[in-house]
Amino acid sequence: MSIDYLISITKPMLEGAQATVLLFLIAIILSIPLGFLLTLAVRSSIKPLAWLANAYIYLMRGTPLLLQLLFIVFGLPLIPVIGEYLVLDRFVAASIGFILNYAAYFAEIFRGGLLAIDNGQYEASKVLGLNRWQTTTRVVLPQMIRIALPAVANESVTLVKDTALLYAVAVPELLHFAQTAVNRDFTIVPFVLAGIIYLLITLCLTLFFKWLERRLRFD
Repeated sequence: MSIDYLISITKPMLEGAQATVLLFLIAIILSIPLGFLLTLAVRSSIKPLAWLANAYIYLMRGTPLLLQLLFIVFGLPLIPVIGEYLVLDRFVAASIGFILNYAAYFAEIFRGGLLAIDNGQYEASKVLGLNRWQTTTRVVLPQMIRIALPAVANESVTLVKDTALLYAVAVPELLHFAQTAVNRDFTIVPFVLAGIIYLLITLCLTLFFKWLERRLRFD
């Protein structure tokens, strides 16, 4: 194994890693606020809305992400009459699948964070004359974020690893280029290199969340 060989396989794998990172950023940026909205819907006094939100979360958490991706990418176009309008770019379709799936997980994380806040906080806010909006933004949300952050960090690392499922819907990403090199060269080196790249990405993410936890702890 030569340096030239490592360079030759590293370049396409880094290009694949760009798709991995892009999908992660899209999914994390959109699924977190969607998850919070789902949490609010679950806690809503409007029973049909709460029931629908709970049913959605149960569906998304109770079925495999891979099945959801296959359904969005290959299943939606097969729906009679409207299927032809549901043919999406595979990366876009996969992004939608990840956003919808992880929003359900983040919703449960945020719900747990809200439940962990003592009821006395709400009563104290009322005594201080804070309205519902002020109580939510100044008292509840900061505490919920601190409580939920470790679980959000863990779920984010899982999201990075789950991006490998793009391989199943034929979207070129890191694992795709590693598998191509293995099949072509009959060596496990590309798999090892792919593992190192995944570890570096998750290391950066872990360090970021640890820094964020320290900032929130002292603020």
